[in-house]
Amino acid sequence: MSRVGQVPVPVPDGVDVKIDGFIVSAKGKLGELSALLTDDVTVEQADNQITVKPANESQRARQMWGTARAVVNNLVVGVSEGFSKKLEINGTGYRAQVQGNDLVLQLGFSHDVQFKIPEGIKINCPDQTHVEISGTDKQRVGQVAAEIRGYRPPEPYKGKGVKYEGEYILRKEGKKK
Repeated sequence: MSRVGQVPVPVPDGVDVKIDGFIVSAKGKLGELSALLTDDVTVEQADNQITVKPANESQRARQMWGTARAVVNNLVVGVSEGFSKKLEINGTGYRAQVQGNDLVLQLGFSHDVQFKIPEGIKINCPDQTHVEISGTDKQRVGQVAAEIRGYRPPEPYKGKGVKYEGEYILRKEGKKK
């Protein structure tokens, strides 16, 4: 049984949530998001809370209960506060900067990597070795961060590459004589 699904989603002031069948849409100060939920759950709004319940006693309905609640919570939090991921770049000569609508990464290749910033995502470089990715859609923010990290994932010997802030790199010992 889902423990996450039992907790109601609080709706903060300034966020307008509409439930139209299986489509849940939220509108707030940062934008508007919507999600199509499965017919295995029912969504109800009362006061400033949204509750998600399984539509029947099937195993799939119980599986989707917590998932649907998390999706609705991500909609509400996304339009009110937004989501962000931070990346660190380690390595001699490795750096990043935003030029217009592109993120230019110098990661030790013979050429610079030009990453086109997607619509709805903001990328900021406070300095050359840090990248901040923010937006309203949690999935897209995480996907963009994973794509940028994928250009040069951290290697286990010196730790060079692009990593998430706070990510622990398991280090290996080098060759011995």
